[in-house]
Amino acid sequence: MGSGQVTDWQGKNVTVAGLGVSGIPAAKVLRGLGAVVTVVNDGDDDRARAQAAELEALGVTVRLGDGATLPDGTELVVTAPGWKPDKPLFEAARAAGVEIWGDVELAWRLRGPDAAPWLAVTGTNGKTTTVQMLAAILRAAGLRTAAVGNIGVSLLDAVLGDEQYDVLAVELSSYQLHWAPSLRAHSAAVLNLAPDHLDWHGSMEAYAADKGRVYEGNRVACVYNAADKATEDLVREADVEEGCRAIGFTLGTPAPSQLGVVEGILVDRAFVEDRHKNAQELAEVSDVHPPAPHNIANALAAAALARAFGVPPRAVRDGLRAFTPDAHRIAHVADVDGVAYVDDSKATNTHAAEASLAAYESIVWIAGGLAKGAEFEELVAKSAPRLRGAVLMGADRALIREALARHAPEVPVVDLERTDTGAMLAAVQEARRLAQPGDTVLLAPACASMDMFANYNQRGDAFAAAVRELGAGA
Repeated sequence: MGSGQVTDWQGKNVTVAGLGVSGIPAAKVLRGLGAVVTVVNDGDDDRARAQAAELEALGVTVRLGDGATLPDGTELVVTAPGWKPDKPLFEAARAAGVEIWGDVELAWRLRGPDAAPWLAVTGTNGKTTTVQMLAAILRAAGLRTAAVGNIGVSLLDAVLGDEQYDVLAVELSSYQLHWAPSLRAHSAAVLNLAPDHLDWHGSMEAYAADKGRVYEGNRVACVYNAADKATEDLVREADVEEGCRAIGFTLGTPAPSQLGVVEGILVDRAFVEDRHKNAQELAEVSDVHPPAPHNIANALAAAALARAFGVPPRAVRDGLRAFTPDAHRIAHVADVDGVAYVDDSKATNTHAAEASLAAYESIVWIAGGLAKGAEFEELVAKSAPRLRGAVLMGADRALIREALARHAPEVPVVDLERTDTGAMLAAVQEARRLAQPGDTVLLAPACASMDMFANYNQRGDAFAAAVRELGAGA
């Protein structure tokens, strides 16, 4: 980084909103660049005090228990992505004409002159998997890359660290995009759009608009989901560089300028000579792990971004073969008495659960938790033909039970009132009772986990432990 950029920060009064995974690194980086940094935080507990002490030792001022007031003299606010746009701190900043950046915007602004281009991925579901697939494909092409953003290496570390990258695979949430006005990716994908985080954004329109920001200023390709018209609409509305192309992905036969599937093969009709007549084979469906429909869509989106960056076809196949999914994403735990037990605890909303349920023919569904304002009518109506039975648990299970009663009245339902640590074992035992050989017992809760568990990882671990207990007693 040139000295000119450092002097820009020397003595600049910056307020960082929120301690946490993005706030603390941002405060340290800004302090290191010579800024006068004040961190404000709503909470004031033991953990926050320990974090504050660490920052204060570096010369950062920390105000705990007061995230609402804008410190005097603030010239820039850098916020944690989760802080809602209507917070009083931001209203005060806007009134004072002070810019508000997120951690992504900060990283984008701090890139050096020879910085690696960004291939960006957003969407309601599938972001992490797609970015990891993309990074695996780029690595298979011999490129120096990392999966960054919401996952893996922090963006600030990737931008400011000693490691040199050729290209970055960047996962971006709607929150991060909201606070990243000057981000301009090489190419970007919106995988899908479904109602989520509406309490944060205020409306579906505002949520979609923030997702659509990922396309602004794209140079080579705006990748959209041909099965989700809302994503194509966002491409149409985007202001992109001259020559940037709209590239669709589909689980069917691709049209020109699309990637798709033909007879079990992933094919490219976008980045080929004479795309009206030719298609390039990239990989087989069996190279995608697991080969569930929504995961094949993720693979096609990753392939489209990689091809936009000039990656050869063989690298797409090799990268997809090398990729292994994270835990708790349609992870096969075990077979017990001819029944498969699958952990998709990561399916924390209805859209993710719908994709998961679509991957199996005959399912005993374990669902429930915190609904976060979601409705379950459409999910249950679409999935009803596949359901052998359902076991419901958690705070908002009644919402799912009522949807099942309306749209799948013949499906047997077990309603578990228990919320203690043994509840998951009870749920798995009930599911086993309902299942027949050839069925899949699927944990795809369609809800957040915090009513009963620390996070979706703990919920998935509890499911896997319960399944192992079944197996041990089988």
